[in-house]
Amino acid sequence: MSSVIAITGASAGIGRATALRLARDGWSIAACGRRRDRLEAVAAEIAAAGGRPLVVPADVSVEADMDRLVDETVAAFGRLDVILCNAGFGVAGAIDEISAAQMRQLVDINYMGTFYAARAALRIFRRQQRGHVIAVSSIVGKRGVPYMGAYSATKFAQVGMIECLRSELAGSAIHATVVYPVSTETEFFDVMSRETGTTVTRAGGPRQDASVVADAIARAIARPVPEVFPHSRSRALAIVNALAPGFTDRLVKRFGRRPVWSGTAPADR
Repeated sequence: MSSVIAITGASAGIGRATALRLARDGWSIAACGRRRDRLEAVAAEIAAAGGRPLVVPADVSVEADMDRLVDETVAAFGRLDVILCNAGFGVAGAIDEISAAQMRQLVDINYMGTFYAARAALRIFRRQQRGHVIAVSSIVGKRGVPYMGAYSATKFAQVGMIECLRSELAGSAIHATVVYPVSTETEFFDVMSRETGTTVTRAGGPRQDASVVADAIARAIARPVPEVFPHSRSRALAIVNALAPGFTDRLVKRFGRRPVWSGTAPADR
């Protein structure tokens, strides 16, 4: 019987890349997202790559939807081995440029979406006495960069939750992992520009393809580890920040993703 994974945010980017990577190994994959047409396209790719797809249109910010994702996955495939909490988006701007509504939406999707999906899966994992929760965070969940404070806050919250969960599960066959991608070649920046309401410049610094992250996730599933840094040198940023935070403040200025406003951006836009 093939292994089973449920992936949120599976219609594009890292979620899609991971689905196709695992499909090549014959996995059964529940692809979750809000856009049914995009999910159907990914499902066809999964099947062509050798996997067994299940399309589950759902919104990660709705608790009942995440319960349904898990229930439909188990009903279709008989069990659940891994949940990949991947859905998320970003908004750029200084803290006083981010509206309260934008911050709430970030929390609802990036943090609560992870919470709802992980909690739903844990019901099954505890019953099975095995399983794996994987949260796709960001390197800014380890060290914030200028103009990404709101997004970074939700990614730090993700990390804190998974770290605590990992400690609670220590010694069991249920694992918890955080993935820290650097800037990845996906539609993330297009979505961030749309949600921010203006063009967001791409900062300098390392970039990677979504397939690199997918390969790193596949390795972490095969051999569970607490943390995954798909870009090998990005771990150094977390180490330097722990040792010299003031120096790191100056270092990360070059990585800031400042919105390009035509005028002054009001905080309550």
